[in-house]
Amino acid sequence: MMKDRIIVIGGYGHVGQAICKQLADYYPSKVYAAGRNLARAEQFCRTTNGKVKPIQMDVSSKVAPSLLDNVKLVIMCLDQSDTDFVETCLQRGIHYVDVSANPLFLSQVEQLHHTAASHGATAVLSVGLAPGMTNLLAKYAKSLMDQTETIDISIMLGLGDSHGNAAIEWTIDNVSTQFEIMHNGQIKKVSSFTDGKDIQFGAKLGRKRAYRFNFSDQHAIPHTLAVPTVSTRLCFDSNLITRMLAWLRTSGLFHLLKIKEIRQAAVLAFSKIRLGSDRFAVKVDAHGKQNNEYVSVECLVQGRHEASMTAAVAAAITAAVYRSPLPHGVYHIEQLFQLQDLLPAIEQIAAIDIRANGNVIDLQQHVDRNISSAAG
Repeated sequence: MMKDRIIVIGGYGHVGQAICKQLADYYPSKVYAAGRNLARAEQFCRTTNGKVKPIQMDVSSKVAPSLLDNVKLVIMCLDQSDTDFVETCLQRGIHYVDVSANPLFLSQVEQLHHTAASHGATAVLSVGLAPGMTNLLAKYAKSLMDQTETIDISIMLGLGDSHGNAAIEWTIDNVSTQFEIMHNGQIKKVSSFTDGKDIQFGAKLGRKRAYRFNFSDQHAIPHTLAVPTVSTRLCFDSNLITRMLAWLRTSGLFHLLKIKEIRQAAVLAFSKIRLGSDRFAVKVDAHGKQNNEYVSVECLVQGRHEASMTAAVAAAITAAVYRSPLPHGVYHIEQLFQLQDLLPAIEQIAAIDIRANGNVIDLQQHVDRNISSAAG
């Protein structure tokens, strides 16, 4: 039987719907929106005029092997508690793209590299906006230097945007956590929403104060790109909300989020906030040396609707894995792709500004030059 199906786990969720719709334009009737709730999957699929098909699949329990028949690729939009389902996919030679952002889980999937390689499967992790675009921006910034010393990643999310419930829960759960980062080649323990830093997000958005947050890109990049110091910070377009969260973190009141009822109330309140816009921005500030001289590189991407950006990145990576043979094994996005690979997918929904020591870098010119070199 021909393996040509694409299964999107969590395909009727906030980001999953956008991924399904984009992929269905290229692969109509081959994309399946999957999840535990068949009724919700069917309801969503009716809005796609049959381009996306529904399927019931609960990855938290053992999945019937027949459900994976004819499947070529799985996209994961949900958090998982273990790697059983991923391992099942890889053992069957099914390619795997992960849009989740739990650093502990992703590190566990990394351990399945040999399983994927030996069964002819490719798994791509860190796919989306952050992680994802942030990893590729860091890779591009590094390419402009002989020696990269630090990479600081900053993410601004718009509170006027619509965010999925899972994303809100993940944010709330990580506001009061401690985690480890790489600093000068050594492991250092830090806390979320501490160590604020003023970040310039361009003329329109201005300067905002961002705080440490446990995004998974800062865990992968020190190893995949060999950078000794990497950090990721978060802020919102509403300075008031960002400062309030930092104050609550300092006051210790966020420990109350461990109480189920208070956590549920916080998630609900956060979903109702509409104080800002629908804009997002990610900024990479990298420092190092080129020809023994100090170099500062700034990479800024900004646009509207963070979920649309995440979906565009995921759909582009999925299409690349689906149509072309790539190295088998488990990789983070920056180990297989370049920033330039995503330009056709994102140029209509986001603006990219890259500067080295204040001078604008023409990314499209670099793409054209690479194409000419390949043709020659």
